[in-house]
Amino acid sequence: MALIAFNKPFGVLCQFSGEGPTLSGFIDVPDVYPAGRLDKDSEGLLLLTDDGALQARISSPRFKQPKTYLVLVERVPDKAALERLRHGVELDGTPTRPATVRRIPEPENLWPRDPPVRYRKNVPDAWLELTITEGRNRQVRRMTAAVGHPTLRLVRSAIGKYALDGLVPGQWRRVDPPESPCASKGRRS
Repeated sequence: MALIAFNKPFGVLCQFSGEGPTLSGFIDVPDVYPAGRLDKDSEGLLLLTDDGALQARISSPRFKQPKTYLVLVERVPDKAALERLRHGVELDGTPTRPATVRRIPEPENLWPRDPPVRYRKNVPDAWLELTITEGRNRQVRRMTAAVGHPTLRLVRSAIGKYALDGLVPGQWRRVDPPESPCASKGRRS
């Protein structure tokens, strides 16, 4: 079973074929597929595997796998906006699961984005660390917009126990797959 951690650069599609930069320009491992997605405008950790059951465990909201993001938002969120994110916001008529969120200083080891995020002299911005346990389409962007703070940059830093851990954009490494939940069945202590 293969499990790969990849730092997806901005502008790369989470597929192996198509127009524009795709995963095939970075990963030459046969029969692996993304476990979840990051949109073209998002960066950071993407896990790929050749195991369908593992792919489902990583990406399905049913398993509530935490996904952590570093999010640069427009303007500085107040306590009320952060509380709304923590309790869940309504998207498409249904509330999101509660999120873990906190304001953080600008991440020190974050690479510059190419192209750079637009800078507006009269509009401050702020960094958040946001963790969700579901994965609706463009969920983090839609959540921050719903509380009045559009996302300017989105970097996924972790999925469950897996983190970027020094991977630079476009770099990948093999990681140990999690122990199967079925592996411990039938064992006696």
